[in-house]
Amino acid sequence: MKAGRKWVILVVAVLGFGAVRLPFEKSLHRELLDVGLLTEPLDIGTRDRIGQTSSAVALGGLRTLVATFLNLRAFGYFTVQKWMDLEETFEMIVDLAPRTRYYWETGSWHLAYNAASYYINDSELPALRRREEWRRSILKGRAFLERGVKNNPDDWSIAANLGFLLSDTYKFQAFRDPDESFAAAAEAYQRAWNTGNALGYVERSAFYALSRVRGREAEALEMGRQLYAAREKNRTPTLLSMIFVLESHVDPPKDPVARAVELFGSEEKAYQVLSGHWFRTRERFPVYGVAGVVKSLESKLGIAEKDSVLNRPLPTPRSLDEMFRDD
Repeated sequence: MKAGRKWVILVVAVLGFGAVRLPFEKSLHRELLDVGLLTEPLDIGTRDRIGQTSSAVALGGLRTLVATFLNLRAFGYFTVQKWMDLEETFEMIVDLAPRTRYYWETGSWHLAYNAASYYINDSELPALRRREEWRRSILKGRAFLERGVKNNPDDWSIAANLGFLLSDTYKFQAFRDPDESFAAAAEAYQRAWNTGNALGYVERSAFYALSRVRGREAEALEMGRQLYAAREKNRTPTLLSMIFVLESHVDPPKDPVARAVELFGSEEKAYQVLSGHWFRTRERFPVYGVAGVVKSLESKLGIAEKDSVLNRPLPTPRSLDEMFRDD
């Protein structure tokens, strides 16, 4: 056999063997990624940002170690309030360690809370610029957590942190549409609860968020009743208040005072809790039926009209104009 022909046969054999191996290797690589024994290769942007360490990191074994050192660098940026550098560093960190809960939650906290607070008080920037940077920081924190949830669908804590951010009293104006924000918060909390690993408060938090979405009161009421029936620990003052309020809107009781006493156990307790609920305006809790029952209970309990809690001014959210102004 001629030498040239031997080489042709050898090349064809090698290519054929490779073609047979390729589907098996792809399948094996995918399975190893799914169970966490391998990590996705770094993209070019991440390698470029990391610099000289990229060759070692690309091997996979040093990713978590490098992420740890980058986390220390990020803390340094936090202490000197270099928010853009901090954001870029956390982007690298989660590229390297996408399954580490701490990095997603900490990165989001720095953006949505620390950076946002900084822009409220930074006197060197004009008010309009501070206002926009405040909002942008909060939105970045939200987006960061949303990516964390997508990368860690079985982690209840990241999803619960997203729900907390979306329902935060001091973040409503950054999201602009409270109904969208509370609906997304309810979905995030419910997703956390559905993992089967979340703490009990998470399911109640999903209910509290949903109950503040206009147009979904009936759905929220059904959820509240299910929580009430499921566990005695769920029967917190807030949950009882929201059941009463939602019933007053969706299915008003014939005797609201009697229903309040049934839920809370006594006239005194009903008055105490519902009076407190009346003042939760900054949290945007609905108050359907509360004023009428409070007034009736005050009459029953001998509270003078001049001392009525209904005469006290309600707390109002701090306006953005007040928060951001040029002194």
